[in-house]
Amino acid sequence: MEAPVAGLELEFGRGAGEALAHRFLEAEEADFRWDARVEERWIGAYESADDEDFELDRIAICGRLDGKWFCATMLVDGDGQAHGMMGCRQFRSLVRARDAMLHAH
Repeated sequence: MEAPVAGLELEFGRGAGEALAHRFLEAEEADFRWDARVEERWIGAYESADDEDFELDRIAICGRLDGKWFCATMLVDGDGQAHGMMGCRQFRSLVRARDAMLHAH
């Protein structure tokens, strides 16, 4: 989060950077978490209720974002692009986040 905050402060002034960075994080959370992953594990194909023209996979990831470790289940296409997030939990350590990722189903 330090780099986006610094860039936004240069653009919009001191104090505005952190608030704007958190708004961007909320709006694009799946992309930020996907980019912050340190490890991933394929869980299986995603079966959508809608007849979509492309297939998505469910991928469990763990990583660190804004100083906090997390485990999330992502929807990812064949090109490795995140299309959504099904859930996310935060942890105090990499060990716990990784354990949650390894046991995700």
